[in-house]
Amino acid sequence: MTYLTKSEFAARRGWSKSYVSKLASQDRLVLSEDGKVDLEATEALLAESADPSKAAVAARHSENRVERDVRSQLQPTGDTPAVLPAVHAPAKGRDFQAARAHREYYLAQLAEAEFNKVQGTLVERKPVEDAAFAAGRGLRDQMFGLAPQLAAELAGMTDPWDIEKHLTDTFRRVFTDAAKMNHADLERAMTLS
Repeated sequence: MTYLTKSEFAARRGWSKSYVSKLASQDRLVLSEDGKVDLEATEALLAESADPSKAAVAARHSENRVERDVRSQLQPTGDTPAVLPAVHAPAKGRDFQAARAHREYYLAQLAEAEFNKVQGTLVERKPVEDAAFAAGRGLRDQMFGLAPQLAAELAGMTDPWDIEKHLTDTFRRVFTDAAKMNHADLERAMTLS
C-alpha cells in the first residue's frame, strides 16, 4: 500500500489541490487515519465511481495535462510507461453504472405508468377500491332486503315451479340493478382519479 499526502496525490494525478479536497468531501478518497491518501484503493474507488459518459472529456483533459506538465519533464526509460494504468479493484462502495441503471429503470417505470394513465389503461387504486366496496355493500343490502319483501309473497304460493320462477326473476332484477350501479360507480371512480 502506498500512502501519499493530498498534495502529493494531486501532483501525481496532475490535479489542483482544491479538486482533491473536493473529492475528499465527496468521500471519493480512501484516507488513512492520519489523513494520507491510500493510492491503490483511491484509484480503484475513483475508477468505480467515475461517470463513463465523461470519459472523452477526462481523456482530453488528461492528454492536455500530460502535454503541459509531464511530457516536457519526462525522460522515460524502456521499462517505465509514461502513464501508469488505472488499478481496478473488486467493487466496493458506489458503482456509478449500477446506480445509473437503477435510476433509469425506475424513471422508465414512471414514464410507462404515466403513459398508461393517459391511455386510460391504468387508474388509481384507492378510488377503485372504494367503488368496489360500495358496490359490494349495496349488493349485500339489496340481497338482505329481499327476505322481508319475498316472505309475504312466497307464503301464499304453493306451486314449487312458481316459487322458483318468482325467486329467479327477483334475483335477476337485483343482480341487474347491482351491475348497473357497479358500472356507474366504477366510471365515477375512474373520472375522479
